[in-house]
Parts: sequence; C-alpha cells; structure tokens
Amino acid sequence: MKKLFTTLSNIWKIQELKERILFTLLILLVYRFVSHVVLPGVDPTALGTNEKSGLLGILDMFAGGSFSRVSILALGVMPYISASIVVQLLGIAVPSFQKMQKEGESGRKKMNQITRYLTVAITIVQSVGYVKTQVPAEAILLPNTLFLVLSTFVLTAGTLFVMWLGEKITDKGIGNGTSLIIMVGIIARLPIAISQEFSARVGSASEGGGPVALVLEIVALFAVVMFTILIVQGVRKVPVQYAKKIVGNRQFGGVRQYIPLKVNAAGVMPIIFAQALMFIPGALTQFVPSLQGSWLIQFSNTTSLAYSLTFAFLIIAFTFFYTAITVNPTQMSDDMKKNGGFIPGVKPGFATSTFIDDVISKITFPGAVFLAIIAILPSIAVKFGIKQEFAHFFGGTSLLILVGVVLDTLQQIESYLLMRHYDGLMKTGRVTGRTGVPAASSNAAL
Repeated sequence: MKKLFTTLSNIWKIQELKERILFTLLILLVYRFVSHVVLPGVDPTALGTNEKSGLLGILDMFAGGSFSRVSILALGVMPYISASIVVQLLGIAVPSFQKMQKEGESGRKKMNQITRYLTVAITIVQSVGYVKTQVPAEAILLPNTLFLVLSTFVLTAGTLFVMWLGEKITDKGIGNGTSLIIMVGIIARLPIAISQEFSARVGSASEGGGPVALVLEIVALFAVVMFTILIVQGVRKVPVQYAKKIVGNRQFGGVRQYIPLKVNAAGVMPIIFAQALMFIPGALTQFVPSLQGSWLIQFSNTTSLAYSLTFAFLIIAFTFFYTAITVNPTQMSDDMKKNGGFIPGVKPGFATSTFIDDVISKITFPGAVFLAIIAILPSIAVKFGIKQEFAHFFGGTSLLILVGVVLDTLQQIESYLLMRHYDGLMKTGRVTGRTGVPAASSNAAL
C-alpha cells in the first residue's frame, strides 16, 4: 500500500504527465456532459425508458446511454470505428492503400484524411436510419422532413465532435482518445448495473440469494477480469539472433531479441464481426413475418444454446481470418533477413516464414477458443440469474475493451515514470499493452 501511494505521488511530481492526465479527465467530462443533450425537436419526457437490447443494446452501451437518450452524440465514435476498419481492410487488399501505408508519416496523414471523409459518409447514412427507426414518433415536435434533415446534420456534427475530442486526448492527453471515450461510455453504465444487481439480491426488490450471492458474483467477476488480462497480454516469444557487424573498432549486433507473437492478435474484432452476423437472423424475422415461427427465432434469444454455439464458432473462424490478414509471416521474415536477423535453428527466408506461420497457427487456436468463452460468458451469467445489465461486464466486447484500454493507459503512465527514473507501476516486470511490446504506444482504436 505504501508503494502505491509513493507511485501516485511520483505521477503527480511529473509536470507533463500531470497536465496530460488532467487534460484527459477534462475532455472526458465534457464528453459526458454533452452526451446528455437531447436532439433538437425531441420531447425528452416522451421517450420513456427507451431501453435497447441485442446489438442495439451493445451500441447503446458503447455510447454510454446516448443512443437510447436520443442524444446529439447518439452515434458516438462508432461511425469512425467503422471507417477505420474499412480503411484498414483496404490497406490489405488495395495496392494504392498498401503504397500509402509504406510512405511513413505522409501516407498515414493521407489515410487519416480518407478515414475522416468516410466517417462523414457513414454517419450521414446511419443518422437517417437512426432517426427513422430509433426515435419514437410521439417524441418528435417538428415536421418529419425538417426533423430528419436537422437531425442528420446534428448527429453528423456530434460524431465529428467526438472524433475531435478523441484526437485531442491522443495528442495532448494520456492514452488512446477514441478507446478512452468508448471505455468511459461503458463504465458509465456500471453504477446502474451494480445498483440493479444489489436490489435484486439484497434490496427491497430482492429475488433471492442475499449478500452471499452478491459477493460470489463479485468474486466471479474479478476472476473473469484476471482471465481476460491473461488472454490480452499472452505472448509467445520467438527468439531472434542478429549477426555481428564490425565497423572500425566498434561491434554492432550479435544480440538476441524476441518477436512477441500475441495469443490473441485479432483483439476484439472477431467478436464485433460475429455480432454483426448474429444480428441478421433477428432482422430477417422482423422484416419477414412468415419467418417468426421458424428456427431462426432461436437466434433472437442471446441466452439460447443455439445462439451461443453459433456465436462461439463464428468468433473462432473470424479470429483465424483476421489474424491471417493482419499478421504477415512473409514480411516479418523478409524484414528480419534485411536486418541480419535469424531464428536459431531455422534457415532464413521461406523456412523462417513457414516457422512463424506454424507458431501463429498453434497459438491462435487456444486464443480463439478462450476469446469465444469470454464472449459467451454474459449469456452464461444470465442463466445463473444475474441481471442482463450487470452480465455485460462478465465478458464480451465491453470487458475486452475495458481491459485493453486500461492496460494501454497504464503502459503509457509507466513509460513516463521510467523515463524520469521512478519505479514503475509493478514491483516486478513491466506493464505491457495490447501490442505486447513494453513501453510502446498502441494506436489501435479498439
């Protein structure tokens, strides 16, 4: 405990770090304040509870409740995330985008600009769909056409504002701005979830179980978080030896380093892709009434066995797919060869590429299985009588984002401490973020 207070005081002694933390907290406070501003022309009293479930409930959780409140920030950063994913996939499949990726800082600026333009286009389309499907007709105070046009402009401006806040946090604050905004939106629902669970167990509306059941739930949640941290930080270190070079009287190279191959290199993306596909059967039953009595209705219930098994299978498949398109063993082998590096006992070139690909395949399968288990844990928690709102924090996208963002932020704080010759945040070892490389900043949005 003494070391903890010493570390916190050391953080406050570093002027730059203190200013960055305060700036980040200020921006997040502004975001939470603006997220409660309702769209112009909407009567807040007519909205009622307006609670969302399924995929819409997940989007509402990411937006910190703005989606259900019909806020001017209802769409949040999700259009920006969608645009980033599209540009990332284009960078893998389209040669012109691949060329921009190799141009360094100038190429990164061009891709960021394309991402912004694509964000505007996606937001406009989503704004129209949101106004037509998610805003109750009895809550609209303006003529429909005027309200649609006005809301589209306001929602688009709201998303751009959130995107700007995220970029400001990344530039002048601590951590990845977009990820922190999503994390704050998720955490904002935690007090409500805990109060509902408390009322269900020991409150006036108790459904049974008592304090013992609540304590067991907290212990289980702690264990799940620890398990998730192990998956997020798990790496397989592949040793790399660099050849010795003698220039004049100095010797370069001859050292052994490691390539940290992530057990879960795909991050949270497989769950997002799988959830998008699992939303299709439910949408079909809504638009085609004749299908409501068919087997597709099982996939509308997120706690059903069919839904959980299909969801888990899709996550495992997408984990392999996303890892295959983002991790390039051939490029890693070529870069290693250019720098005079080799894996001990493995020939450079094709043999190295095959070896790395084999290692990735072996560690990706258990990583995909564990990721699938984490994703279906909320459904299992609901089966044990835990409220839906609180069950979201037992796994799935929300927990992975929370763990990943916290680790990345702590990693940056530790980097500042170590640069100023203070002790790190841990007694032994180093805090590693989702990149798996100590003291390296993660630029991933999720």
